[in-house]
Amino acid sequence: MKNHEDVKKENIWIIIAAYNEEKRVENVIASLKKHDYSNIIVVDDGSKDATSSVAEKAGAMVLQHSINRGQGAALKTGVDFAVQSGAEIIVTFDADGQHQANEIELLTAPIQTGEVDACLGSRFLEKKSNVSRHREMILKSGAFVIWLFYGIKLTDTHNGFRAFRREAVKKLDLKADRMEHASEIVEQIAAKGIKYKEIPVTITYTDYSLQKGQSSLAAFGILWNMIKNKVLR
Repeated sequence: MKNHEDVKKENIWIIIAAYNEEKRVENVIASLKKHDYSNIIVVDDGSKDATSSVAEKAGAMVLQHSINRGQGAALKTGVDFAVQSGAEIIVTFDADGQHQANEIELLTAPIQTGEVDACLGSRFLEKKSNVSRHREMILKSGAFVIWLFYGIKLTDTHNGFRAFRREAVKKLDLKADRMEHASEIVEQIAAKGIKYKEIPVTITYTDYSLQKGQSSLAAFGILWNMIKNKVLR
């Protein structure tokens, strides 16, 4: 791939899974456009509000699920579309305003220079994210389980801010429709031998994002299912 200074931002496609995000998705799209990202895909995962029309008016390409299938399924729909459309690099980005558009360059630069094929955002490599102690403990427990089961050492295994080279993302055989997709992606990176690195990113929690996002109880449930499925496999 070309040196990252020569790669056009139009070759970087941003995938946003959205469910009932009419209140935030316009600002998220605007922040991406402010940093010159033009290929923005919002996958409306069966929203009951005006997410699709708001996103389209804001300038994103909108794909729709007729029913709510889950974040994993929505991201897969968007990623598949981006690959088919010729994207060189695919970035997954949250719809609730937790991620920072200016940090996309941090995630994509090591891919553009050929250093790695995937970059995974970590909220724990630097102390910039306002993560509660309780959530941090659950997330780091998940990282320990991933290392124990798959031998892949990460500080943050359930961060939705990621970037992939197109050849790498095409190797992923993802089947999890809902939040388990985050663990599945890491498992597939290990299984397929995809070269990766973690990049420090800022996750900004607000009352809105905490209300909309995955609860600590749900995160614990994913962790438990991961252990159970691995043991019973």
